[in-house]
Amino acid sequence: MTTVYLIRHAEAEGNLYRRVHGWYDSLITENGYRQIAALRGRFAEVPIDAVYASDLFRTRTTARAVYLSHGLELRTTPGLREISLGAWEDRPWGALEQEDALNLIRFNHSAPEFRVRGGETFAQVQERIKKTVFQLAAAHPGQTIALFSHGTAIRCLQAAIRGLGPGQMDGLGHSDNTAVTCLEIEGDRARTVFENDNTHLPEEISTLARQRWWKARDGGSGDANLWFRPLDMRKEAERFRAARHEAWQSIHGTSAPFDGDGFVKDALRCWKQGPNKAVLWAMRRDEPAGVLHLDLERDAGQGAGYIPFFYMMPQLRCQGLGVQLLGQAVSTFRPLGRTRLRLRCAPDNLRAQRFYQKYGFVKVGEEQGARVPLDILEKDIGYTVKEDWMNL
Repeated sequence: MTTVYLIRHAEAEGNLYRRVHGWYDSLITENGYRQIAALRGRFAEVPIDAVYASDLFRTRTTARAVYLSHGLELRTTPGLREISLGAWEDRPWGALEQEDALNLIRFNHSAPEFRVRGGETFAQVQERIKKTVFQLAAAHPGQTIALFSHGTAIRCLQAAIRGLGPGQMDGLGHSDNTAVTCLEIEGDRARTVFENDNTHLPEEISTLARQRWWKARDGGSGDANLWFRPLDMRKEAERFRAARHEAWQSIHGTSAPFDGDGFVKDALRCWKQGPNKAVLWAMRRDEPAGVLHLDLERDAGQGAGYIPFFYMMPQLRCQGLGVQLLGQAVSTFRPLGRTRLRLRCAPDNLRAQRFYQKYGFVKVGEEQGARVPLDILEKDIGYTVKEDWMNL
């Protein structure tokens, strides 16, 4: 008999930014590293003979919680990967609610009819993950192994062990990030000792404790998922100016001079760089929720993606939505080879400073602004492991 600990990866960008990340290779979030530190404590005294992970960054990084402390080699296999979601990969969930709603309902219910161009079906994932896990168990008879995989893949295996096929998984629970399932496998039989256990996570760092989508039973998300559409600077310049003006006044007050023409001119310049991705409306259903203005050329030689304007509508602030704009910026700049996001923030804009700090931005310098020196903030979006994760 082989004891198998099946562990979901720590919180990753897709979980935070509300984007589709199946085979897309996303990073671990700041909170995810706290989860990895907690997982390390959980397994500190648990004997482990071998550690395997899917070959994606988020599982390989999470596996450090076990293989480093146990002095083991990490082995990777694509057989432990998440479901491939083909044409959906790295799309905002909010966009799919608008464009592919019926198929999204099928996905949420693990329906046999679910298909995405270039992706896998649930039946294919069940076959792949079960074959992989049982083969790895057979390679370690009488031993204990830790396998690091993904939420939907783990759920597919849990269903397969119960004899449930696609369309029959609705009654199964959802796995928190770094939650642990324990199996005992001998030959072609598996016994579930426990599953989806996240007792090592304090509530303040649990992903599921903050999210509502997994509670929805109607095929909807339960959370406010944003989507993005181009802001046409030829036709919507005055709406952009109004957003800039409101943001300026909320930070600097009504007495500070506002250069609306200058802001519009700069946005038009950037819009011409990429009309479909440089200046965007963040949309909540059919209503604008914010504006994301990107400069696709500035600081490119330094490997940074520059964000001139990051804006949420006043009525939607402090609702946890702004991070999805950050996710859109990451998904725009990373394919361009940028390894950092960069922006400026007034030091006395405390709300914005707290937001950026929460999501990994650090001050790297100052730049003279129109009124006061502005802090230059940067966030790493490259494929590097956070150095101090064990101290969190």
